[in-house]
Amino acid sequence: MWSNTLLALAPLVASSAAWAPPSYSGFNLRWNDAFGGNSGTSPNTGNWNIITGDLNVNNELETYSSSTRNLQVSGGNTLQIVPWKGGGTHGWTSGRIESKYTFTPAAGVVTRVEAIIKFGSNPTSTKQGLWPAFWMLGNSIRNGVQWPGCGELDIMETVNGALTGYGTVHCDKAPGGICKETNGLGANIGIPNQDFHTWRLEWDLTSSNWQSQSIKWSMDGQVYHTLTGNNIGNQAVWKTLAGSPMFFILNMAVGGGWPGNPNGATQDGYGAMMEVGYVAHYQRTNRALTGQDPYSASNVTDYPNTDDAVAPEMTTLMDKEAPFLSKKTLARMAQLFRA
Repeated sequence: MWSNTLLALAPLVASSAAWAPPSYSGFNLRWNDAFGGNSGTSPNTGNWNIITGDLNVNNELETYSSSTRNLQVSGGNTLQIVPWKGGGTHGWTSGRIESKYTFTPAAGVVTRVEAIIKFGSNPTSTKQGLWPAFWMLGNSIRNGVQWPGCGELDIMETVNGALTGYGTVHCDKAPGGICKETNGLGANIGIPNQDFHTWRLEWDLTSSNWQSQSIKWSMDGQVYHTLTGNNIGNQAVWKTLAGSPMFFILNMAVGGGWPGNPNGATQDGYGAMMEVGYVAHYQRTNRALTGQDPYSASNVTDYPNTDDAVAPEMTTLMDKEAPFLSKKTLARMAQLFRA
């Protein structure tokens, strides 16, 4: 009886760590969810759409559920997305949330999004078929634009428990197209362990030349994938990735064409979960025109800490005049020309 009671309480055990979005010099925190709330409750539905049912994509097996067994706040400022055997159409249930919040990476500035994520403590050898992900879709998919034309940015995916993180972009059309669908354009990085790590995507749109703009993927500050407008080579497609509204997705898929299906060794439950400490969106002001390191906290010629972007026509003017002006003058111009 006592062991059964402990088992029943297992979903209510809080995470051992509580997280909040950090502050970064020169960045403004625009939106976040640190998953506060009582243990065993649902995530904030003011921030998230809880997705349910069978999505019938990628030959996946999971049925997404709103049950707190699959999707719950831990009570320790984390979100736990837990896959379970049994139930659902194909024998697995899991969790998926999509943010109601959308944003467009701002022209003339650097935009950063990130989440801190860990994986359940089950041995990696018991995770065949599990597919946790932190990613974004273009909001146009909610208005009838088909994938991959809506744009997709996968910030972190892993499959089968392997300690490898993948960052990928999907775009244009499928099959083939600019992003070589259905595989997409991506890179990967080794993950030291299953503990918390920070996964980040950063748009640098400080250049008025779209071909020079970039998107960078990093884990714990280590950049492992960079995509530029020049890599895409089509301004309209680049805009779907770096100039259109997007929203966040957190989910744990099971099975599918990439990982394959679970096998006899695959374990479910809390040891198989994805746990998220926070999701955050930041925006910083444009330092690139000063010619200094845009991430140096000691940059005394930094532009004012404001959410306002430099007006595009002023950015063009400053780019033109940059070779003839001092860094201090350029910084002052940016301050005066805020949109």
